[in-house]
Amino acid sequence: MQPFELSLTEASRAVRARELSPVELTESVLARIAAVEGRLGAYVTVAADAALAAAVRAEREISGSGPRGPLHGIPMALKDLIDAERMPTTASSHVRAGHVAERDSRVAERLGAAGAVLLGKTHTHEFAYGLTTPQTNNAWDHSRVAGGSSGGSAVAVAAGGATFAMGTDTGGSIRVPAALNGVVGLKPTYGLVPRTGVTSLSWSLDHVGPLARTVQDVALVLSATAGHDPCDPVSVSGPVPDRFPGGDLRGLKVGVPRNHYFDRVTPEVEESVRGAIERLAELGAELVDVEIPMARYIQAVQWGLMVPEATAYHERSLRAAPDLYAADVRILLEAGELTSAGDYLRAQRARTMMRDAWARMFDGIDVLAAPTVPMTAAEAGQEAVEWSDGTTEAVSDSYVRLCAPANITGVPALTLPVGHDRAGLPIGMQLMARPFHDATVLRVGRVYEESVGGAGRLAPLAA
Repeated sequence: MQPFELSLTEASRAVRARELSPVELTESVLARIAAVEGRLGAYVTVAADAALAAAVRAEREISGSGPRGPLHGIPMALKDLIDAERMPTTASSHVRAGHVAERDSRVAERLGAAGAVLLGKTHTHEFAYGLTTPQTNNAWDHSRVAGGSSGGSAVAVAAGGATFAMGTDTGGSIRVPAALNGVVGLKPTYGLVPRTGVTSLSWSLDHVGPLARTVQDVALVLSATAGHDPCDPVSVSGPVPDRFPGGDLRGLKVGVPRNHYFDRVTPEVEESVRGAIERLAELGAELVDVEIPMARYIQAVQWGLMVPEATAYHERSLRAAPDLYAADVRILLEAGELTSAGDYLRAQRARTMMRDAWARMFDGIDVLAAPTVPMTAAEAGQEAVEWSDGTTEAVSDSYVRLCAPANITGVPALTLPVGHDRAGLPIGMQLMARPFHDATVLRVGRVYEESVGGAGRLAPLAA
């Protein structure tokens, strides 16, 4: 096994045991990027020289005073919305061409303090306003979409071009690409990971979180990045354990949705996710049927919040240089100018009601288990999907439909691989819990992952 094939947990263990040096690990990952990047397009910027210099420093520090923690010497990537000092942050947009960050974002600062090695910046759907990341190809099938908007981060991890990566999630932008590329992604509780120095899409829905190859990996990254930041007005502190006991799930109640989450999903997705839920029952969990409250309003609330907030953020640049935006993003930003204050306030009111209704739902369960996305990766350029009930849905709408509730309510949501369709494409299951119970979804995901084996393998078509 080559070093780039190691999961974060495996690589960290080898580095701390002095069986693998940070330089060897970083060189292996950089060589992997060089080998596959031409087919994948995961990166905007690869800072190879800076990464190797950081790896040399990490190796020297570990040899001297020992590792700072599990991320010391581990190569990682940041989504191109997340500032890193003296490195471009373009948001994969011509609007931001030439923009270089003057200082680290809080996330980059904390990862740097943990000793992580920054490889570079990964592509996002322009300004995170989309669910496909058109610059990037799926790691399992290069003719299919990567998912978005953190598509570059997911593909880099799935292909061995980063041991872990950071993304952002406004309506599924960590979980969608993670599910479509067969990796693990976590949208933490709203405010748990600070957003200072991160380009915003929709301030009341934006989250920052990790993508990696195993549940234990994302837990380690969450532990290093979470915590209160006075510069982020919604930042909060919460319990963030980085390791979880194995064993069974006795005493745990898992909610199985009767509505919304299994509506208009492919048979293969439904079969794989229901099989994974049954596996949770075999591990001791009690399955409880639940009704998803206010399901008919989910997408209206998501778009009612996101569209005007995004337009407000881009107001000046949209008027100054509209032609620099990609057509799909520009249309959405211009649509936001037509949203009335009354519509926005009604969406805010509905969000409050939805949060309260979800809190009551979680009074009877510990975790909600459901599909992450209703179908596997679409063909590049595919605009719509036809469902068996005769309805047609835009690809982007289908991908956001099952992820949006966790953004609206702010609850933690974890996606992990649970199977493949007939074409061999990954299928993801989503685990959600009440706010600040991130440890619960991580524990359940970890126990499931250990019970089925095979976690952390690379996408075979990226070899």
